[in-house]
Amino acid sequence: MNLLKAASTVSVFTLASRVTGLIRDQIMAATFGASALTDAFNVAFRIPNLLRRLFAEGAFSQAFVPILAATRAAEGDEATHRLVDAVATVLFWALLLTVSIGVVGAPVIVWAMASGLAAFDQGVVMTRLMFPYIACMSLVALAAGVLNTWRRFAVPAATPVLLNLCWIAGALGIAPWLARMGVEPIYGLAVGVMVGGVMQLAVQWAALRRLGMTPRIRLSISALRSAQAHPGVGRVLRNMAPALLGVSVAQLSLLINTQIASHVAVGAVSWLTYADRLMEFPTALLGVALGVVLTPQLAATQAREEAEAYSGLLDWGLRLVVLLAAPCAVALLVFPQALVAVLFHYGRFGASDVAQTVWAVMGWGVGLLGIVAVKVLAPGYFARQDVRTPVRIAVVMLLVTQLLNLVLVPWLGFAALSLSIGLSALLNAGLLLRGLLRQGVYRPAAGWLRFGTQVGVACVVMGAFLAWAQGAWDWIGLQQHLWQRAGWLALVLVAACGLYFLTLRLTGLPLHPFVRRGH
Repeated sequence: MNLLKAASTVSVFTLASRVTGLIRDQIMAATFGASALTDAFNVAFRIPNLLRRLFAEGAFSQAFVPILAATRAAEGDEATHRLVDAVATVLFWALLLTVSIGVVGAPVIVWAMASGLAAFDQGVVMTRLMFPYIACMSLVALAAGVLNTWRRFAVPAATPVLLNLCWIAGALGIAPWLARMGVEPIYGLAVGVMVGGVMQLAVQWAALRRLGMTPRIRLSISALRSAQAHPGVGRVLRNMAPALLGVSVAQLSLLINTQIASHVAVGAVSWLTYADRLMEFPTALLGVALGVVLTPQLAATQAREEAEAYSGLLDWGLRLVVLLAAPCAVALLVFPQALVAVLFHYGRFGASDVAQTVWAVMGWGVGLLGIVAVKVLAPGYFARQDVRTPVRIAVVMLLVTQLLNLVLVPWLGFAALSLSIGLSALLNAGLLLRGLLRQGVYRPAAGWLRFGTQVGVACVVMGAFLAWAQGAWDWIGLQQHLWQRAGWLALVLVAACGLYFLTLRLTGLPLHPFVRRGH
């Protein structure tokens, strides 16, 4: 299997997801602006989204995918199917309990997330509407783990587009209809989120059916007990415990930041959310795509005890991170106003909102390389079923992040919230890398100094061009010239990309080594 091709496939579909996600945020910004109600929606959506990262894409995937890949490599498809059936049954009952508690306890949960929320009651209503989304997305994570292990990367990467399309339909179709009915229009977004979750689950379940791997979920108590007795379920649960702690620490940091933002200013939660969108583009296209492709490959390589191949996979992933994430970080640092203005400066999202969001974007730019690198380094531990080391580091990072908040928020305001996470991510990546080196799991291939210098030179050249372009046009003043402003942005970004790779070529960096084939 060509790993670059596989990662590119994931990236292409992830790009489609991020583009439609960007469009949905543009529509939301123009329609609702950055207000108390948008803060309430963002908090309400962040609650099931936080749990999704905890139980679905986070701890569950980290524990389940390596065991799934190792079981398939060692015992074959039939034993793997039995494992999937047992895990799905236990997961279903856990989700039923979680959703019931969430819907009933929504007021307490919203207060814990953002006690300073101005539109608290609306936040509670939207939390109850969207809480079942966690059930859909946890089952989607189960399906995605199976599909990725079978190297069917396209469907899991593409289905998030459905959420964005449903979200857009909620803003443009359901919200105006609710307004005519005398109901708060922003509730239409919550309805769109739930429909999107159901559609994602339906598409991935159909893909599992084509593989003959549809989970058989048993609904009786006796079947639940039988599923719990499966040895693979026990291994997943044992690995989930430290993984859950690790992911919980990261999400707790976000929760604390949301709580702080809700007290700093009305609109601060929304400004951070829009800045997150720009950060998530490179994070998802590079980090998530590489993590999705590398995790089952690393797990299978570990099962075959191929230490050299294991180290080679990590080296390939890290070089790709530096090659592609470094210029993205430079763009967020030196070109943020143009990006935010062209993408969000419409309707009720004013010039002051642009100025505030720019600061948060720059904070993400500082730590972007670390955020993406963690997505490659952490699987180096998870594939070996070593979850405890990343957890210990994550606990330290929580303390570091909040100490940085304590120092930086009084000085920089809400923008320090993204900066503190970014700085912690750099330290996190450094500690993970040091651990892999000390264990001898990762042995860097020759040529890193020359490679880093070449990328650094190309970033400086590209950054100088973007800094010039930032001041060459009045990106905010061109608000009324939509297509002209968008055209200039596209032209500048294409030119910057071309200049970056041209500089790499002139410094003698070959790109063919990044086309790597796995087993």
